Amino acid sequence: MTRQHHPRPHPHAASHQPRHRLPRWQRRGLYLTGAALLLTGLVWLALHYSVGAGAGELPHPLEAWCLRVHGLAAMLGVFVLGALGGGHVPQGWRLSARWPLAGQRRTGVWMCTLAGLLMLTGYVLYYFAPEDLRPALGWLHTALGIGMVGLVLLHRRGSI
Repeated sequence: MTRQHHPRPHPHAASHQPRHRLPRWQRRGLYLTGAALLLTGLVWLALHYSVGAGAGELPHPLEAWCLRVHGLAAMLGVFVLGALGGGHVPQGWRLSARWPLAGQRRTGVWMCTLAGLLMLTGYVLYYFAPEDLRPALGWLHTALGIGMVGLVLLHRRGSI
């Protein structure tokens, strides 16, 4: 008795529900860098405002390491976003003209906007922020980062 082999469908084959999934390396890269950014940012906030310089104490030794890892993850995140900008975003823009994916265009535009604002506020915090504006700019950067997590979840679900 011979076993019949059923080949997998081609990933770009037409289907009733168009799917626009990221390649595995991009998905993993995006989630890993996003998790590293969120974790290091939240740990830095907790340390800074509970036992570190934000609480009127000397900076906690881990504050600097959190920011170093956060910066590294940000550079890797910019690389991953560049890869998305070359393939996923333009293809998603074309596909989102179809009704089932229309909500993803909106969340995709917001995610690109927030990514740009996160890069801008991070850059300004690192290089230019005057001491009197640093806390407010830092909280804005934090709010944008947390908002990005929510948008990624909404975009993945395909709604808004």
